[in-house]
Amino acid sequence: MRDPYEVLGVQRTASAAEIKSAFRKLAKKHHPDANKNDPKAAARFAELNTANEILGDEDKRKQFDSGEIDAEGKPRFQGFPGGGRAGAAPGGGFEYSFRTGGGPGGAGGGAAFEDILNSMFGGAGPRGRAGARTFEYEAAPDLDLNVTMTISLEESVHGGGKRVRLPTGKELDVRIPKGVTSGQQIRLKGQGESVPGHPPGDVLITLTVAPHHLFKVDGSDLRVDLPITLYEAVLGAKVRVPTLDGAVELSIPKNTTSGRSFRLKGKGMPKGKAAGDLFVTVRIALPDGADADLEALMEKWRSHHPYNPRSGVD
Repeated sequence: MRDPYEVLGVQRTASAAEIKSAFRKLAKKHHPDANKNDPKAAARFAELNTANEILGDEDKRKQFDSGEIDAEGKPRFQGFPGGGRAGAAPGGGFEYSFRTGGGPGGAGGGAAFEDILNSMFGGAGPRGRAGARTFEYEAAPDLDLNVTMTISLEESVHGGGKRVRLPTGKELDVRIPKGVTSGQQIRLKGQGESVPGHPPGDVLITLTVAPHHLFKVDGSDLRVDLPITLYEAVLGAKVRVPTLDGAVELSIPKNTTSGRSFRLKGKGMPKGKAAGDLFVTVRIALPDGADADLEALMEKWRSHHPYNPRSGVD
């Protein structure tokens, strides 16, 4: 068995992500089902799996780097004190015998060391010995696909259907649940990548709620600026206010100052059985362009009713 770093084509300083990426790339390339006319494909694929089994596991990688296990993941035995003997076994492994007491030839009353190994490894001897079990580990490739989807504020609140395009070019219809927020994920089982011999991966869709042209999200509350006329601010009025559930009517009291906020309870973001609130801040908007009558009125007002709203500020 070759050095697992050499098998995966990575440096000994490679990160876990680099090892995972190298294995995925090579597994797709050398999978037996994708190389049916190549008799050596199965052996290469098995070698890749063994290398990934060691380097893809942090503890096993440390054991290999420190020489505790070999390139096949088997412990490197250093021998035992007191009368043990070791010899090469068929198939390239090692056979260890350790007997105590007993009659001629070591038979009877003694326990062979292979019995100890069997008790440790569930009855499996070293790989390559006749009659021993062989463990084959095949790490499943990562076949999940991660995509992002931008949805509107209304879609996040009310839910709905939307179409998403995967990196593979495939398009899927997605059902968006009610009340989702940015960062939440939708999982589509079995819609990811596929490799012969493995179940297909999933599609993981990370949602992002786009900024709204009117509303600003503040936790479970919403905030909106509402333009009103000068005469509505002075004389009072009933005005229409947009909400996520349609427009509602808001009463503006007489002499309302620009920047004053009004609270509409339960008109914010849904939150379980309850909902947040909608805070409406009024902004006085003057008419576009010059207006001689308005200017004359303001000059008259300034002469007869002067006041300083910035008193105590400067």
